[in-house]
Amino acid sequence: MADAQNFSQERFEVELEFVQCLANPWYINIIAQQGFFDKPEFVNYLKYLKYWQRPEYARFVVYPHALAFLDLLQQKSFREEMKRVDEATRIHELQYHHWRWPNYLQEGESESTAANPAPASNGAL
Repeated sequence: MADAQNFSQERFEVELEFVQCLANPWYINIIAQQGFFDKPEFVNYLKYLKYWQRPEYARFVVYPHALAFLDLLQQKSFREEMKRVDEATRIHELQYHHWRWPNYLQEGESESTAANPAPASNGAL
């Protein structure tokens, strides 16, 4: 019984750690480049991990972008795009802007507008 509890606890911790790694676009890029997204069993594992989006599990996730990326990884097109370094860079920049200026995106603006704000007139960043 104790072995089963230890296994369950270890599995919980390993899966939580992996899900949280998905908050990092560079991590996603590396596993994409290594061909993991081309393996049906890995894609099925990503589907299985969607249970982390349920409130009783999501409360343990420190990086909410991980859950958003887990959703996006269900789409083959996103998995393919994340093989490209330029796409990982773009996603990373969007994520950075979201963290840096969480209220920057105003109603009616698109994410691409927020990711490429107009330069300041005084040349300051």
